[in-house]
Amino acid sequence: MSDQSQRRGARPAQPPRPGRSTRPTEQFDAPVKANAPTEGAWTENLVLFLRVMAGLSLLKGLYHWGQVCSIGAPPDQTFEMQSMAWQSATVFFAVIDLVAAVGLWLAAAWGAVVWLTSVVSIVVIEVFFPSVYGTSIFVVIVEVGLLTFYLWLAIHAAREQPG
Repeated sequence: MSDQSQRRGARPAQPPRPGRSTRPTEQFDAPVKANAPTEGAWTENLVLFLRVMAGLSLLKGLYHWGQVCSIGAPPDQTFEMQSMAWQSATVFFAVIDLVAAVGLWLAAAWGAVVWLTSVVSIVVIEVFFPSVYGTSIFVVIVEVGLLTFYLWLAIHAAREQPG
């Protein structure tokens, strides 16, 4: 080390300590959960389920947007030719399913809430308002089954959390 650097109070170069970055921007380059504690098996299963449901919600949202745009619809069954209730429900699900897909993929609490709103809404429309889409018991069973499976996973994931 030179005399000049000693007089200025400069410290000799040291290798960075573990967990410390050499540049301020390097801390932002690291993965978000690099220092997070490991999660349990139920939590990992829940996140996997949320990601799968995000993909399905994305497909449902794109399907509804396809209906809004009348993609593949015969000329006598375009969006404009449908009832006002059908149009309203289709636009509602076109928007809410895509928003739910983003939230579910991020495994955010609001994503699950939006998805639950979508599930409950489609079940209510199928059961209590058959004039909108017609009553499809298959849709009701699948949606209620997915909701039940989500609640089961969420309860088990919550039990493995400390405290």
